Amino acid sequence: MPKKTVLVAFGGVSPEHEVAVLTAMQAIQALPTDFQTIPLYIAKSGKWFTGEVLLDLEQYKDLPALERKTVPCTLARNDAGQAVLMETRSAFWSKPRTHPVHIVLPAFHGADGENGAFQGICELFGLPYAGSGVMGSALGMNKYAAKQICRANGFPVVPDVAFFEPEWSERRDEILDRCSELSFPLYVKPVSLGSSIGVARVTDRQSLILAVETAFRYDHHIIVEKAIHPLREINCSVLGSPDQCKASVLEQPVGSDAFLSFQDKYQRGDAAKGMASADRLIPAPIDEEKTGQIRALACKIFTALECSGVARLDFLLNDASGEVFFNEINTIPGSFSFYLWDKSDMNFTELLGEILHIAEERHRRQTGRVRSYETNLLSEKAARGIKGLKGTKAR
Repeated sequence: MPKKTVLVAFGGVSPEHEVAVLTAMQAIQALPTDFQTIPLYIAKSGKWFTGEVLLDLEQYKDLPALERKTVPCTLARNDAGQAVLMETRSAFWSKPRTHPVHIVLPAFHGADGENGAFQGICELFGLPYAGSGVMGSALGMNKYAAKQICRANGFPVVPDVAFFEPEWSERRDEILDRCSELSFPLYVKPVSLGSSIGVARVTDRQSLILAVETAFRYDHHIIVEKAIHPLREINCSVLGSPDQCKASVLEQPVGSDAFLSFQDKYQRGDAAKGMASADRLIPAPIDEEKTGQIRALACKIFTALECSGVARLDFLLNDASGEVFFNEINTIPGSFSFYLWDKSDMNFTELLGEILHIAEERHRRQTGRVRSYETNLLSEKAARGIKGLKGTKAR
């Protein structure tokens, strides 16, 4: 049997660009042997590249030099209508080289790679792809929208105030008053960003103003949340589809401050290992009842947001009251959260195999449904002419 081709897509126009490269390199090394890899690297400029050189992590030390060694590419359809990765640089006397694609493994973090935009491209080309679909990805990327879905389903979330940049410019004092009513300390977060980039803990009105102004450098939509104290962060990964999923063991990340910063996640320990090198306690040191509660809640939220593949859900535990609050979901978690499944008796290779299998099954279900509706509507309209269209004025 010939090997299936996996297009591993990573990089992207995102502050989390480098983190996505680390996740992709880890996944490529761990892919099951019955798959062969084609890298699709989206540079910070938004240009698409492919080539064997992209499989060597050392090459990413100099990104401009790396781009010069790669081949520009794009998704296209061949003469048979099949989706292929097409190299766009070729001699004038030959056709561009193409590579067949059987399935896509997105390994983006943040921005257009994780928010549903790239997933939409895959759907336009009829390609099966791993992870959540367009809607699940979009909801997962938007912290405020995800919390609204949770509220509607009765899942616990912390009180917050969310606002857009024009609102801040026009009604700053009013927004500051609403935030102050939550009582300090507070957390300021860009709504659609991950890896703790742009996140700040504030203790007074002046530091709140500075944190909001900083967060607006990354996003036009900001959310301010009440801090939980005493706080313990608890994370859980979920694997499956909306109608059938399971939860991993829990982890307690260990940060150097009141929250887990970008430095805690990626710059402590072995940076090449990404999230897998962050300090954490696995399993999280909490009792069985609370563990069961969080795992069950993680699966319910995964389903409510219509997620698929593997995701990581972050929770806030009030150590004094025992209350648990949903914080956010990562639909493409750093390192695909393999370190949690490794502790759940599933190694990284097995995890990736399951993620790709789920993607193929979802694609099979989608393409098996009616996707067009046969009608002679256009021929009828053509016979009547443009003047016959309701509400249309002839020019």
